[in-house]
Amino acid sequence: MAKVLMKGNEAIGEAAVRAGCRHFFGYPITPQSEVPEYLAKRFPEVGGTFLQAESEVSASNMLYGAAGMGIRVLTTSSSPGISLMAEGISYIAACELPCVLVNIVRAGPGLGGILPAQSDYLQATKGMAHGDFKLLVLGPSSVQEAVNLIILAFDLADKYRNPVIVVGDGMIGQMMEPVDFPAMRDPSEFKPPAWALTGAKGREKQLVNSLYLDPDECNQHNLKLAAKYRVAEKYEQRWETYKTKGKYDILVTAYGMMSRIARTAIDSLAKEGIKCALFRPISLWPFPYMPLRKAAEKAKLIFDTEMSMGQMLEDIKLAVLEKKPVEFFGTAGGIVPSPEEVADKLREYHSQL
Repeated sequence: MAKVLMKGNEAIGEAAVRAGCRHFFGYPITPQSEVPEYLAKRFPEVGGTFLQAESEVSASNMLYGAAGMGIRVLTTSSSPGISLMAEGISYIAACELPCVLVNIVRAGPGLGGILPAQSDYLQATKGMAHGDFKLLVLGPSSVQEAVNLIILAFDLADKYRNPVIVVGDGMIGQMMEPVDFPAMRDPSEFKPPAWALTGAKGREKQLVNSLYLDPDECNQHNLKLAAKYRVAEKYEQRWETYKTKGKYDILVTAYGMMSRIARTAIDSLAKEGIKCALFRPISLWPFPYMPLRKAAEKAKLIFDTEMSMGQMLEDIKLAVLEKKPVEFFGTAGGIVPSPEEVADKLREYHSQL
């Protein structure tokens, strides 16, 4: 199939369709509004259901209900919209229901602005909402990878009976790139699992429950969830490296669009004889601590760069265990640093080695 030139948000919507998703509940918010706009037109063509909720709070609870039926369901939003969904997401995770969320991140905190940022990293990976639960978190760096990771997200959600969130900044949502879509998957391929609430006729009733008032029962439920997350930590780490096979003085860490900016900076510095390499986590949770630790062994310095005030920095420092110095360069407010700015910072730190 020939590649098509497509805006990121629209490609995300089409990827969900190709993954066999036929249900969307959400609310428009810049810079992700083209996803629901696209699906409002696309779903009727494939027999799907699109519903614009009256708020993100409502959307998360509609997501909860559809996920409880064992069907593939999607919601998308941006930063403050995801915050409004947080309570519902905790309920969904507690009930062990699969669903996919997309956050096309805008500047913050507060209402912030509509320009791109990476300031929701900690929200997605460590502090989504109340209780002991985790989301699997994927961070694409291109429109093509966003398509691939949306499809993977649905498979992971089903595999672990857990919400999966794909986190891309506003640039991913708004830019246009050539995309190669996989073949359409038939929704009938995904039969409702045994736990799904599809009606009790002919069988014993069953419950989807997040309420455990007995402390022993609640404890056991949390232990069960924790065991599931340990399995995901073992098998679902994903990452990419660049120029790590040779010698390098600085290891750059970046994810999403910042990794592409960092790669350009690394290439320009190589012409000056300054050797840098890149480590890009693709799974933001589970975070690939050990692969990063191994890549850091050859470097004299770790340089983390993000469109935030350093939210991934905590995981970088955990990975290197203070065995190497870690420096940081970040921007906020929707300011996207240029490759030249990143290269200037790298050049500065390299001169001090």
